[in-house]
Amino acid sequence: MAERSMKAQSASTRKRQKSMTKAVVILIVVMTASARAFAQYPSVHAVAYCAELKRLAALAATKERFAAIAAQPRQGNFRDTSLTLTGWRDCELYGARTYACDSREWNTLAEAETAQATFMQDIKDCLGDAWSKVEDRSSPGYGVLHDVQHPISITLSLDRTDDMKHVVRFILFIRGSETPR
Repeated sequence: MAERSMKAQSASTRKRQKSMTKAVVILIVVMTASARAFAQYPSVHAVAYCAELKRLAALAATKERFAAIAAQPRQGNFRDTSLTLTGWRDCELYGARTYACDSREWNTLAEAETAQATFMQDIKDCLGDAWSKVEDRSSPGYGVLHDVQHPISITLSLDRTDDMKHVVRFILFIRGSETPR
């Protein structure tokens, strides 16, 4: 009787082990498939403003530049814009060659520096290999990206608001006197 009980327990243990093994194999298959899906579609991780940023860069590369998104005049040579980057604020045009926005505010410089580094990587990831960081023009608190195909640059700099909060300032501009191709 004891022997029969031990055999029943042993069979029950083997069934549980088999079931657990199957569950682990299924979990591995599902995780592998998920990883492949994410690798195939990098835009799943794209930042909220990527589509607007691509449109902005494309406009800057045209002869018309930012005319299509120029809105109401502001003080001086500034204008409102009909194209704002999702998550950024106070987006504006300066003249015909410059587009600028501010990030949200941070309480500490360290938070703003972390955000700046993240924005730099996100923007590069969004715009792709045609854009590269210009190391000799970048420094702590100031990063520069150039479009290698067009005379367009982006700067990300740290700044402070009137109430001493920290922001990252985004500026996309057409370099020098070169005309977009």
